[in-house]
Amino acid sequence: MNSTMKIFSGSASTALTAEIADSLGTKVAQADVRRFSDGETWVELDENVRGCDVFVVQSTSNPANHNLMELLVMIDALKRASAKRINAVLPYYGYARQDRKVAPRTPISAKLVADLIVTAGAHRVLSMDLHAGQIQGFFNIPFDHLFSAPVMVEHIQKSVQGDIVIVSPDAGGVERARAYAKHLDASLAIIDKRREKANVSEVMHVIGDVKDKVAVIVDDMIDTAGTVTQAVPVLKEFGAQSVHCAATHAVLSGPAIERINMSDLEQVAVTNTIALASNAQACERVKVCSVASLLGEAIKRIHEDSSVSSLFIG
Repeated sequence: MNSTMKIFSGSASTALTAEIADSLGTKVAQADVRRFSDGETWVELDENVRGCDVFVVQSTSNPANHNLMELLVMIDALKRASAKRINAVLPYYGYARQDRKVAPRTPISAKLVADLIVTAGAHRVLSMDLHAGQIQGFFNIPFDHLFSAPVMVEHIQKSVQGDIVIVSPDAGGVERARAYAKHLDASLAIIDKRREKANVSEVMHVIGDVKDKVAVIVDDMIDTAGTVTQAVPVLKEFGAQSVHCAATHAVLSGPAIERINMSDLEQVAVTNTIALASNAQACERVKVCSVASLLGEAIKRIHEDSSVSSLFIG
């Protein structure tokens, strides 16, 4: 594509977007994003985007509804300003946990969000570590799904010493944990748990050998931290020397930081797909790993219409 590339930022991802732009040797394009007194979102683009290849970076994290609406309004503004191609970059895809009907008369909100993004005018979507990979199929436009594994694996190699065992916090995360174990040449274990309701889980058993090993729990996100903090005493009961955690999206809602501080977790590594709240920034156990260069490289390849498949390896 020969058109000019421009990168815009939503209010939820200003710091990450600045890092991405810096990795690409460019600047963040200017837009005026405001809220009316009644809460409505208003956007005005401060520069010409006619014929441009535009990337809008916005995580739909807390407050999810406001950030999602802001993304949609920005896409609509770009469409009406005659941008050649609009690429929605969602480092964190909110509503991803609602990817199927789990009970009668419930929505599939992840599909609804996909429809909203496409209807707003996006031509392509780029996201990272989806909670459910099948969400890519909810879109009828190209979808590039990146993984934070290269960044996280590098961090684990540098900061975790000893005989490592990668632990999946549930059966659904085994594929992700196996990929980490392969890259780290480590063994694999699985937490057998039963989730009674949303944000409430009970650890039941450990499948695999963790005795005298350094356990690293890997997941796509850490929300209330109930799952990971409950896993720590169980892993130690089964003989683990110490327990670390590596989770891509730092949702860290409700009692998460309090639970982390009260646990025996050595460290919780997260990425900057979600901007940390002040209490999380103050937590010494939370270590942030930047995925800006990874996202920047994907954006560059998309703009140049070159292959990004090598960045998909989980």
